[in-house]
Amino acid sequence: MTAKNFGGVARFTVCAIVLAIPPAASLATEPPKRSFERTEQRDDCDHHEALRQPLFGDTHVHTAYSFDAASQSTRGTPGDAYRFAKGEEVGIQPYTPDGKALRKVRIDRPLDWTAVSDHSEMLGEVRSCYTQGQPGYDSDACWFIRNLGPLAMVTASRTLIARNRFQFCGENGELCASNHREAWQDIQDAAEEAYDRSSACTFTSFVGYEWTASVGNGENLHRNVIFRNDRVPSYALSWVDTPSAYDLWIGLERDCIEGREGCDVVTIPHNSNISGDGLMFQSAKLRTAADAQMTVDVEEAQRRQRYESLVEIMQHKGDSECLLVGDTVDEACAFEKLDYDSFAGVRRIAGIGMVASQNVPKPKRSAMVREALKKGLLLEESLGVNPLKYGIIASTDTHLATPGMVLESDSKGHGGAGMSASTTLPTGLPDNIEFNPGGLAVVWAEENSRDSIFAALKRRETYGTSGTRPAVRFFGGWDYDNDLCGNDFASRGYAGGVPMGSDLPPRPKESRAPTFAVSALRDPGTENRPGTGLQRIQIVKGWVEEGETRETVMDVAGGENGASVDPRTCQTQGQGDSSLCTVWRDPDFDPEQRAFYYARVLENPTCRWSQQLCVAAGVVCSDPSTLTRGYEPCCSAGHRPVIQERAWTSPIWYSPPTSPP
Repeated sequence: MTAKNFGGVARFTVCAIVLAIPPAASLATEPPKRSFERTEQRDDCDHHEALRQPLFGDTHVHTAYSFDAASQSTRGTPGDAYRFAKGEEVGIQPYTPDGKALRKVRIDRPLDWTAVSDHSEMLGEVRSCYTQGQPGYDSDACWFIRNLGPLAMVTASRTLIARNRFQFCGENGELCASNHREAWQDIQDAAEEAYDRSSACTFTSFVGYEWTASVGNGENLHRNVIFRNDRVPSYALSWVDTPSAYDLWIGLERDCIEGREGCDVVTIPHNSNISGDGLMFQSAKLRTAADAQMTVDVEEAQRRQRYESLVEIMQHKGDSECLLVGDTVDEACAFEKLDYDSFAGVRRIAGIGMVASQNVPKPKRSAMVREALKKGLLLEESLGVNPLKYGIIASTDTHLATPGMVLESDSKGHGGAGMSASTTLPTGLPDNIEFNPGGLAVVWAEENSRDSIFAALKRRETYGTSGTRPAVRFFGGWDYDNDLCGNDFASRGYAGGVPMGSDLPPRPKESRAPTFAVSALRDPGTENRPGTGLQRIQIVKGWVEEGETRETVMDVAGGENGASVDPRTCQTQGQGDSSLCTVWRDPDFDPEQRAFYYARVLENPTCRWSQQLCVAAGVVCSDPSTLTRGYEPCCSAGHRPVIQERAWTSPIWYSPPTSPP
């Protein structure tokens, strides 16, 4: 592999697979047609990019309207969450014994868009328990919910596990259902107030919620539900109402697609890493863990592909890309992994304020997104449709109404299930050591409006980051020229192929293998906090060979550059690239094998949030006298002090010209 330079950008290419293709002038460079129709009344955006622009957002945000974020009355509302996303200062209150830890915080850079996703489960119960005069306010259950912080999860389990309503909800739960509708309307009103409908298009809000299903021993099946515009159902369906993801889609089809003109919706699964033995990617009809072996039929596969175009690859409760086990020898998979496979491992849930169960199984490879993508190829072989054709995003899962609060250097935890034992102390780490500040969702869209962003979500032209803001583009085609990196990258990328999230067009007879063009620009950072240099771009390929799935990871740009970080001081050494770009052709392509490809961009190593706080507290693990109360996790065996921030693009898929029915 030899390095070349195109327009000041370091690029690598394998000489043996350089393409002989027509001159660049033979390729049309017209921008893609507008990918969306206008479904709402609003001004046209002054800033409209025909070749699309990266817009950074967060689709996973909890506020005081969520049962696990409502224990302090001063916690942020949906309106506060949107104000925070837009760069305004808000107050947050982590769990503390005295309830006086209100802190003013501000995001380092505003987001472009955000969806508040409070739990639909107990939405009405929370309003009942926190509003004097409401039925149930004086009940024992509400007293527990208001006063016992994380211990209130015991009370909440009546709904979250048994799927039963409290007695104070009245006959058939109508009293809580009424409060649910009022809270749901508040959420819609907050989104409308935050949305910039002017031509400035400075910020986009989406109406949404979280559908919170867990089965068995706390195996996670959660989905975020995001609506296209303000035409939404009058009730946010919960797991109590719809006992499976399939039932949720049926309900959304009834109440949204068919029941409300102009309504459209996507559902986004998250935390597959704690879905046990990959229950997130089994049949969507399963209602209990015992249903794991249910067969997926064509109708279910089609419905899943219709509603579930995306998956959240990373958030506060861990990375779900891949697991370093079996034939996965990809060392970058050892990134922000939880050490358990279900909610039973979360101390504040399983241990009720003590320690997690010692018998919780380890994470499973089948629960990882890369495995789901490979499984989707196999299902397509038999069904003719791929139900696991996921685009990629990431988000925070904040429970402090602080979307986009992702800085490793300023971590405050995200509350909710992420509370650590040390949050009951005046000092110490603000979160469980295994958790992280979360990631961001990025769309390539023409403008910052609901219709444009939603269209990008549906077509999967998205990528996720672990919290930083690199600009990453990924195209696939059959005849890209090798000078693409230095000349009209985006326009020629669209003209000669397809962007991330798409299927490769049919293979021309004269083309031997698909060609991929990938570009990454480093996060520019801010005046006070410069971004980190890029280390490398990798392409991850998964394919089916003789009925078995395979995978490989290839460095295609950049590489080992000598960059490092000293965990004792968190000082970085070495240089990174400000940009990387390459045109790469698959040397092992077999036109008879179904495959997907996605790009992963790795930054230079830096200190993790926890290590930065440990260093600031003067912790030296070789000197026990420096290990003050609340900082014990700094020296735990499982603590990883160094990370590499990253971005993952949505895949591009290849299908053979003839497929079985």
